[in-house]
Amino acid sequence: MERRQAPANHVSRPSSWARRRRGVVAFVLVAALVVVAGVVWVSLTHTRPSYDAFGWLVWGRQVLLHWNLNTDGAPSWKPLPFLFTLPYAAFGRSQMTLWTVTSSAVALAAAVFAARIAYRLTGLSSEPAARRWPALVAGAAGGLGVIGMNDFSHQMLIATSDPMVVTLCLAAIDAHLSRRPGLAFTMLVLASLGRPEAWPFAGLYALWRLRESRSWWARAGLLAGLLLIPTGWFLIPALTSHSWFISGQLALNFPGAIHGSKLVGVTNRLLGLYELPVRLAALAAVILAAIRRDRVSLALAGAALVWAVVELAFAYHGWPASQRYLMEAGAVFVVLAAAGIGWVLDFAARGQRAGLLPGPWLRRLSPPLAIGLRGAGVAAVAIFAVALVPVARSRARLLRQQVHRASIDATRIDRLRTAVTLAGGPATVRHCGHPVTFVGFASTLAWDLDVNVSGVGYKPGREWRSHRPMVMFRPVGSGWEVTPIHTRRARVAFCQRLVLAYDVGPTGGTPSAVLTPSLPARLFEPSRPARAPVVVHRPRHVKPRARHANRPARHVGHARRRQHARQRASSSKRLKTSGGRRNRRRAAARARRPRPRAHRSPRTAPR
Repeated sequence: MERRQAPANHVSRPSSWARRRRGVVAFVLVAALVVVAGVVWVSLTHTRPSYDAFGWLVWGRQVLLHWNLNTDGAPSWKPLPFLFTLPYAAFGRSQMTLWTVTSSAVALAAAVFAARIAYRLTGLSSEPAARRWPALVAGAAGGLGVIGMNDFSHQMLIATSDPMVVTLCLAAIDAHLSRRPGLAFTMLVLASLGRPEAWPFAGLYALWRLRESRSWWARAGLLAGLLLIPTGWFLIPALTSHSWFISGQLALNFPGAIHGSKLVGVTNRLLGLYELPVRLAALAAVILAAIRRDRVSLALAGAALVWAVVELAFAYHGWPASQRYLMEAGAVFVVLAAAGIGWVLDFAARGQRAGLLPGPWLRRLSPPLAIGLRGAGVAAVAIFAVALVPVARSRARLLRQQVHRASIDATRIDRLRTAVTLAGGPATVRHCGHPVTFVGFASTLAWDLDVNVSGVGYKPGREWRSHRPMVMFRPVGSGWEVTPIHTRRARVAFCQRLVLAYDVGPTGGTPSAVLTPSLPARLFEPSRPARAPVVVHRPRHVKPRARHANRPARHVGHARRRQHARQRASSSKRLKTSGGRRNRRRAAARARRPRPRAHRSPRTAPR
């Protein structure tokens, strides 16, 4: 018997290890494909970071290389991108490329997790391979639906972290369905470091795991994960800004806030993530889940609604509630719609053997009625697919336009770096004055000049009126103009070489540096404080006549000037009649005396 048991144990262990090895190999292959897809996406679309993403790059560089971080200015603080931009800062200029590839690859991984969830929700994973084609169709629909959501591709093109949060939330759902609660909680913690809307889900999941788990190590890990969320959000801003709640303060002044009804605004932004066919499919999927008594699908729908309710509460508080903050809830509804397609196709293929309807419902269906329902299901899926054709075409057209604009922005961003190099480098620019540009390029210029975002001016008019030495970076066409203004007198000769225009053609062209020394001399005038207003005191002997008292204010100035002219004429006449050196000296002194200026308001000045 021992000889018979040994081979049995020997055979069972390799099968378990083989399954684990196949899972690890599949994970590595999928991860490699996602990374390659991210590299291809960045190369073909010329993805460059936006204002927020460049600010995140500045955070990593300032902490790792200079230990001088200031988070008072925009963008608002987020711990999730800082986890990547901090180590990427060690690679110098490659920090931007590493971040764009990371954000794109993680965003594309959302399609993988959405497909896995939709495949699992159909309940066909235990069926033979020949009967799993409805689940495969559902998985493909879920993956493409999440990638095709409105504003998802745009957020990928500007390398923001919102698509990454979508991926992390879907990964948490997939890990929970795969019975890996530790991995699911880790994904929720990472998602909470990217968006505060995920905090309630991480807290509730941790409480559930604390009740279920019996290991002290597991409970310690859960508590550590919960403590990591407030530490990441509030500790670093408390050390690097004037307030530990700087993120919420900056979000209150966001111009994209909802000004009308908050409930209607949040609902419209959630429904605006996809078109009418997808909305109807998601609603039908929720109804089918209620009929099938599918607790998992109903729980996912409830979680998506809770996310929207949390966003609604933020909107009532005064925060923007942008559409990109609702993509997580929209992705869950898209996955449910894809699972509903799988249920309908499975019912059409297997009839009453499928799990579309519970037992009592199936026993009440007559064969003709069941056949009619199967045909209606196939027709509904076909109509849904046909209705998505114009949607897909519009999405493709919009993606081409977005890629074209992204390539133009990428050219301008790359040429800003070249313009800084041609101007003499960051040290030369900072030596000649305070760098100033428009608000959309402030973080980009800060990253190129190796300073904090707060170290770059974003209001050129205010900087001009302050008479401080400044170096203006103005985008022109697809290039830049660099102009030092109010330069100090001792640095005029040194800073004149900064004056250049780098590829200012309206359509780009061949990049070239063109020196333009023929600029107005007022641009190089020495910096000085703003002049105090000149107060002119009226001599006591000059009094307006009584007849001018009731005249309009616009005529008083003319009358006073005529009176001064008559006085000067009479004094010169007296000098001619009465000679003498004494009278001439008095007249010369009166002529050198400053003449009173008549006050003229802008509104009453004569035209």
